[in-house]
Amino acid sequence: MQYAMCPRNPVFLPPVPTLTDFFGDSSPLKDLLPGFTPRAGQGWMAEAVAEAIANRDKLVVEAGTGTGKTFAYLVPALMSGRKTIISTGTKALQDQLYHRDLPLVGKAMGRPVTTALLKGRANYLCLQRLEQVTEPASALQDDLNEVRAWRHRTQSGDRAELIEVPEDSPVWPLVTSTADNCLGQKCQEYARCYVAKARKAAQEADLVVVNHHLLLADLAMKEEGFVEFLPGAEAIILDEAHQVPDLAVQFFGVTLGSRELERLVDDARAATLSFSQPELNRRVDGLQTAIRNLRAEAPRNEGRHELSDFMAELREPFDALAHAIHDLATAVSDLADASLELEKIHDQLLGAAERLAILCNDDAWDGLRWIEITPRSLRLNLTPLDVSEKLKGLIDNGFQSWIFTSATLAVGEDFSHFGSRMGLQGVTGLSFPSPFALEQNGLVYLPEGLPQPSDARHTDAMLEAVTPLLDFTSGGMFCLFTSHRALNNAKKWCKSHKSALGGRTLLVQGDAPRDDLLRRFRHIGDAVLLGTGSFWEGVDVRGPALSIVAIDKLPFASPGDPLMMARLEYLRRQGANGFMEHQLPMAALSLKQGAGRLLRDQTDFGVVVLCDPRISEKSYGKIFLQCLAPMPATSALNEVSSFLAQHERKGKVA
Repeated sequence: MQYAMCPRNPVFLPPVPTLTDFFGDSSPLKDLLPGFTPRAGQGWMAEAVAEAIANRDKLVVEAGTGTGKTFAYLVPALMSGRKTIISTGTKALQDQLYHRDLPLVGKAMGRPVTTALLKGRANYLCLQRLEQVTEPASALQDDLNEVRAWRHRTQSGDRAELIEVPEDSPVWPLVTSTADNCLGQKCQEYARCYVAKARKAAQEADLVVVNHHLLLADLAMKEEGFVEFLPGAEAIILDEAHQVPDLAVQFFGVTLGSRELERLVDDARAATLSFSQPELNRRVDGLQTAIRNLRAEAPRNEGRHELSDFMAELREPFDALAHAIHDLATAVSDLADASLELEKIHDQLLGAAERLAILCNDDAWDGLRWIEITPRSLRLNLTPLDVSEKLKGLIDNGFQSWIFTSATLAVGEDFSHFGSRMGLQGVTGLSFPSPFALEQNGLVYLPEGLPQPSDARHTDAMLEAVTPLLDFTSGGMFCLFTSHRALNNAKKWCKSHKSALGGRTLLVQGDAPRDDLLRRFRHIGDAVLLGTGSFWEGVDVRGPALSIVAIDKLPFASPGDPLMMARLEYLRRQGANGFMEHQLPMAALSLKQGAGRLLRDQTDFGVVVLCDPRISEKSYGKIFLQCLAPMPATSALNEVSSFLAQHERKGKVA
């Protein structure tokens, strides 16, 4: 486990610079970070974070692109001397923060501190499960050989190290553990366990970097009365905090999936193989059959559906599944003392039976039941209508400071939407706009005459409106879509209208891994990329490779989506307007995320194209334009042409 940045007891400590010094003209970052320039917002944010940590207070900070929010919370956290947890939105950001940003700040400060990187157990190699893999499918053999060779090289066991094995390789579930199948201190490999080592390092560190999934899993365990596995901290900082409310809803709900049950069947079959009991084998086969029958009877349409619409036809396969789980649990209980594996399998079967009973109960606790269908699996879910009170109870503990930061937390200057979902009434909200010259370097283009988003011709019309802009720039273009259906339609259009792209390379989400597509996009310099979902945030393309971001529709979540339905039902019961108080703010924040892909550096310039006529036709359209302020808006194509030509000339002169 890599966790020491510098020794705990150095012989000499250089003076620690104040926040004013650190982000001022004489900042030590100038010698370590090429292009560093003082930014007033960064220093002010750092002061606010330092004050909140010192007073064990709560603070919400929206920091626009280029503010430098990472350093603005890292420096005061390290200066405070308080034990700190920093939580990021993704494991990729977690690795970047730990391996790149923290060492740089630590070097600039010259301050001794121990740090740790902690992920969920599924991210670490499990030596005990690796030994159990004996005869894998031939397709997995190469990946398994890579894992077996890597085990002798790795110090941390973090699977992110092994780039030769894809992140989604089927070998990983075989060689990593879950909370259900981990044997804990009873495991014969416990002394060498990478998860145990990582947690021990986290307990001893001054600063721990986690991700939201791990943090929320810990909070959910506290809610259920279990001992938390994250170290007690005096300060907790959540970066990309806009993701937390929706993630929290998932963690405080109930869920059970077919893949989870299928893995349980495989584990049970392997653990009972040596007993050679026909009745036991019959019950294992019975559970496998019940899972297959449920999948066969489930809706064919992929996506999310309210479970109540299908309960009548699924009641029989649900009952059969419950009986099969009970029958196998009864048989395994007689053998549970024979091995730790069987004891864990028995516990898992009882847990699955309990969750299935809750999910199938018409009188279940206050929440929305829904089913998610994919080509190879299904998952049952019970989503709470609101988690703000639970979060409030966990956050209002009196001894910790909580910092929430992101580039998209406020609608205009209003933080109430985020605050209400997090249970943060009355908490200070600060906004530091981007220091970039958005008014001069950015432009919003509103093409006229486009059909309504519901019109089948909308995607074609959008591309007919945005592809002419390629003639005005030597840079590339992102086309961001709000649905996979629109993305697929756009792919077909582009392939049948190749001349409209002017010979540029077409990159499409799904044709290759996201990171590979982005690497190629940056390298090519003038490509056209079609994307949805994961390309709306966390994507950083700096320089002339990206000069146009076209967005097909205002990103309203479907009112039929179960997560949205749960929230709207809660607001209805409170007498609130679900559209104005949830759907509209959510869409506005999502638009800020998508448009935020454009200007990532001081010298960047470009055009955001909004291809939804509702911006001009509906009264709420101005809210979306306010979210993109101070970028001016125009419907005149000649103004777009002049804007891009002017900046292209500046770039050539520079």
